[in-house]
Amino acid sequence: MDLFQNILFGFQVALQPINLLYCFIGVFIGTLIGVLPGIGPVGTMAILFPITFKIAPVTAIIMLAGIYYGAMYGGSTTSILVNIPGEAASVVTCLDGYQMARQGRAGPALGIAAFSSFIAGTLSLVGLMLLTIPLAEAALKFGPPEYFAVMSLGLTLVTYLARQSMIKALAMAVLGLMLSFIGLDLITGEPRFTYNIPELLDGIGVVPLVVGVFGISEVLVNVEIEIQRTTYKARISNLLPTLQDWKDSANPILRGSLLGFLIGILPGAGSILASFASYALEKRCSRTPEKFGSGMIEGVAGPESANNSAVSGGFIPLFTLGIPSNAIMALLLGAMLIHGLQPGPMLLSEHPALFWGVVASMYVGNFMLLALNLPLIGLWVQVLKVPYRILFPLILLFCLIGSYSLNNSTVDVLIMIIFGIVGYFMRKFGYEGAPMVMAFILGPMWESALRQSLLMSKGRFSIFLNRPISLVAFILTLALLLSPTLSFIREKKEVLKVLEKEE
Repeated sequence: MDLFQNILFGFQVALQPINLLYCFIGVFIGTLIGVLPGIGPVGTMAILFPITFKIAPVTAIIMLAGIYYGAMYGGSTTSILVNIPGEAASVVTCLDGYQMARQGRAGPALGIAAFSSFIAGTLSLVGLMLLTIPLAEAALKFGPPEYFAVMSLGLTLVTYLARQSMIKALAMAVLGLMLSFIGLDLITGEPRFTYNIPELLDGIGVVPLVVGVFGISEVLVNVEIEIQRTTYKARISNLLPTLQDWKDSANPILRGSLLGFLIGILPGAGSILASFASYALEKRCSRTPEKFGSGMIEGVAGPESANNSAVSGGFIPLFTLGIPSNAIMALLLGAMLIHGLQPGPMLLSEHPALFWGVVASMYVGNFMLLALNLPLIGLWVQVLKVPYRILFPLILLFCLIGSYSLNNSTVDVLIMIIFGIVGYFMRKFGYEGAPMVMAFILGPMWESALRQSLLMSKGRFSIFLNRPISLVAFILTLALLLSPTLSFIREKKEVLKVLEKEE
């Protein structure tokens, strides 16, 4: 099938009533979660994970993807009206968006945020369709050594781009790999690290772990934080940007779309880095950079375009290589594996309905989000007034029901509670959950690729150096691991030089 036929086939799948319904549910929940400060898409997707096991794989991925890009839309609302980012990728939108609201321009700020998100989402989907097929064809040349090397590079990039300490991120990745080894050995079938607990023979479930680390811990952290919400009280009008607003925003939208898409492809980068990079780029390109932070519409259009465009970019390594670029993609990978789907170069030929259906649903979802975000601004403002003492107990209830309903097992609930407490302390001490979850989900594939490679080479590690792709991947991995050490040594030398001069 050529590209046009594939797109038509995708829309046939996406426009089925059941898929339309779940697409709407996904983008609506995503927008709602984006609006509510303190509850991110990762935690929401983790909580709703069990629901997807009772529906068709395509429908499940359409809903989960809708939650992801829907949250990117909704996060701008609280950033502009409350000066509190509803989602981490919307932090930058606070800088100029809230200042525009204070100047009586909340309407244009919200309008350009919605339109730039829609335009960027649409443009990035074109890039997703054009790049995925050639990359999938190239990935067919990958064997176990290449997969092991590329997955190692992906895990290293995640830790390298971590917001906290790289050492802590590496520790979390190692912990995630260790947790993934619990259960039966992939080749011999012998129990590992089960401590004679029958429930652990199948390993730790993805759902209890991610619900605990992201869902329970999110609630525990937010319970002890008093968030002051001073909602913008003036009447919001003139949601349609003026001609001048469009002239000022056109180039930032295009730049943000391209930049966000390219950054989204990188493992570990995602929407947060894309929005910050876009803001920095717009400030550099502006003739009046000193005005940024005082209500410049470019400071809203660029980052909002970038964080939405990064969503589509993140699907490329997931669909073509089976490697998630961030924690949310790791959850989508987990959902696909649970449904018996193996992401990778064969996905497009073996399950075309999944790929083209999801891509087409994202087109449809973008139109739904445009309709949801502009007319329903008043509703989202009212949602912001829901007390957390009502919201957080409901979230905990969903977490408990979701974990128990997976296997009707109290052990899964116990595991979820344990990881909820662990996740809480991880957050308190600056340890990020994303590297651990990504390593946990990639662990079985990473180990399988390693052991298959060693079986192919009769135990010789030279197989990784004899293949160009794996060799390049390992050189990049080593460079990323050594760069912080070299920077540390360089800083120490400079300090010693300063001390010697003082003496």
